[in-house]
Amino acid sequence: MIDIKSMSYDEIVKFVTQELKLPKFRANQISDWLSKGVTSFDQMKNLPKEVIEKLTSICYISVANIEKKLKSSYDETVKYLFSFEDKECVEAVVMKYKHGYSMCISTQVGCKMGCTFCATGMGGFTRQLNPSEMLAQIEAAQRDLNIRISNIVLMGMGEPLDNYANVVRFIRLVSSEKGLNIGTRHITLSTCGLVPKIYDLADEGFQITLSLSLHAPTDEIRSKTMPVNKKYPVEEAVRACKYYADKTGRRITYEYAMISGVNDTPFCAHALGNLIKGTLCHVNLIPVNPVKGTGYNPSGDKRIVNFRDILSKYNVNSTVRRTLGADINASCGQLRGKNKD
Repeated sequence: MIDIKSMSYDEIVKFVTQELKLPKFRANQISDWLSKGVTSFDQMKNLPKEVIEKLTSICYISVANIEKKLKSSYDETVKYLFSFEDKECVEAVVMKYKHGYSMCISTQVGCKMGCTFCATGMGGFTRQLNPSEMLAQIEAAQRDLNIRISNIVLMGMGEPLDNYANVVRFIRLVSSEKGLNIGTRHITLSTCGLVPKIYDLADEGFQITLSLSLHAPTDEIRSKTMPVNKKYPVEEAVRACKYYADKTGRRITYEYAMISGVNDTPFCAHALGNLIKGTLCHVNLIPVNPVKGTGYNPSGDKRIVNFRDILSKYNVNSTVRRTLGADINASCGQLRGKNKD
């Protein structure tokens, strides 16, 4: 079966005109319906019955089915558990800000990276998501909440750069004028630091924001919490990010989970300041979110403020990240993708 939602407009035109032997205006109709988030070919009301039957017999439209929905009692954050045709599940989160709605979507079922503070990696890795399944998460939330998503964060389950080809195709599709038309400047991609892929991404020519999950300024500390660091050490990851910033002109965001007694000391703050000073960057200080089984606790307010003040001495801008949806396990590092409870 052909995954038609993962096709670009030009590919749909080629498929419809050459494979189905239909006029180009039919391709335009099909493309328009797909951009509106239809979930079946029967909803394409201006197509002849025989065309709908043909499409149904050889193609499919990816759908993210809502298995569970939780809404925070503290804010308007909504977390979804989505299932796909093969019954595999992922989680995604919609957050409301003054500028509009942002959605944190998943790019894999599970994750291979094994970061010790993250719930997703505890369940292991199952499979990659197709571009259409990433789009389907956004479309399902928009339908359910009757909103338009204006910003996308590839920071849900999975390592986006470990699913490189599908993620790049998704970015092209979601930013297309014939798609959801969400500009690349409104897309953030978070990576744990797959260095070769950071260089590849820089050369794609996108204007997306790159976010590096750094979480420690030295190899000794980072390798204890992030196995990826043993292959791609801190300085290599930061060097790749500097290349990305130079190539794209886009500011790098360094994510830094503040873990009490692990990476929140003055030594760490000075080391981080020395590591990234003079570069186009910003640091998000994130009190680590509770994840059962990790044994980690968030740093206290005083320790976080002191850390931020030390960074400022190196002219490194930083902010303390506001936690959204913690009561529904919708915050950074808390997505699991399995309806266990």
